[in-house]
Amino acid sequence: MTDIDIEEQVQQARRRFSIVGVSPALNLAIERAIKVAPIDLSVLVTGESGSGKEFFPKIIHNFGARKHGRYIAVNCGAIPEGTIDSELFGHEKGSFTGALSARKGYFEEADGGTIFLDEVAELPLTTQARLLRVLESGEFLKVGSSQVQRADVRVVAATNVDLLKAVAEGNFRQDLYYRLSTVQIQVPALHERGRDILLLARKFAADFSEKYLTEAITFSDDAQRFMLLYRWPGNVRQLKNVIEQAALFGAGTTIDASTLQGYLPDGGKAGGEVARFRPTPSYDSERDMLWSSLISLQNEVRMLHSRMEGSMHATQSETDVEDISGPLPPHRSILPFREEFTPYSPAEASDLPAEAVILRNALEMAGGNRKKAAAALGVSERTLYRKIKEYGL
Repeated sequence: MTDIDIEEQVQQARRRFSIVGVSPALNLAIERAIKVAPIDLSVLVTGESGSGKEFFPKIIHNFGARKHGRYIAVNCGAIPEGTIDSELFGHEKGSFTGALSARKGYFEEADGGTIFLDEVAELPLTTQARLLRVLESGEFLKVGSSQVQRADVRVVAATNVDLLKAVAEGNFRQDLYYRLSTVQIQVPALHERGRDILLLARKFAADFSEKYLTEAITFSDDAQRFMLLYRWPGNVRQLKNVIEQAALFGAGTTIDASTLQGYLPDGGKAGGEVARFRPTPSYDSERDMLWSSLISLQNEVRMLHSRMEGSMHATQSETDVEDISGPLPPHRSILPFREEFTPYSPAEASDLPAEAVILRNALEMAGGNRKKAAAALGVSERTLYRKIKEYGL
């Protein structure tokens, strides 16, 4: 299989199973599933809870030779210990209280196809022994029966548990672990997938808008930054839950970081799961801070000029003293222009707000060129135009 072929199949798998994301770790997991699909081996899919492990058994089944057979998914953690053997291998009539008739198990039903054992680490040790026999010989016994039956089934298992640790603790059979993990596929956690988080968030937002017939939500810059920094311990499942709440209660609005934090346990800070986060200042706040700083500096220059002027008039001798009265020379202006000009003095501009004085000085220095004036002031042309209109300059 060439690189071009595998890439085409990866794209096909994405479309077929609605897999969102382009991160290298996710691509590697999909490629591995596609490559092992034609080879009839047991596969162990590992990854954190909620990371999307359930997609990979489907890829393996549909890209393999068993795609026309049955595919059965079993959540081993959701079946009571007392009935798990019956569910997997079937039972005979009267084999236990309530067994009013014989029943086929999942392995018999999936003969010729694929069975997906999710949360396989939850299986009791006795059931693990039965499963090992099926994997090694294809044979099994129904509960209450002594007749050996056979099933040709491919097994794909998944777990969010460290099985080697479970083996060391005596909670999982070592021989079964090696039998299941002939091939392993590691599904990346959501926080390892980078900007896939934003792709998923937008996809979920669109889906829920359509589902609830509401206006779509959008995400502010600080909300996107927060989503990239947060660890998402519940992975894709948790992200989907948060976006659903945001889409329902914030329909038609732009969702910011504080809103997202409100849908997370302890504001998203529990257990140090979120990186240090400070909302990114908005453009408007940065602009206002800049204007305030310029006005403050201009006022300070005026006050200093006034004090120096008064002091020099009082103490100036007739010789060897520089005359610094009158308007400030161009190089003393607080504005960083290179062209020389004579700014409006405080007296001349006493009837104008300080901000307007700065604007007029900037425009004078730039020869009336608004683009140059905006660049020198460090603000956008749009802001400059708005201020010019505001003060009628």
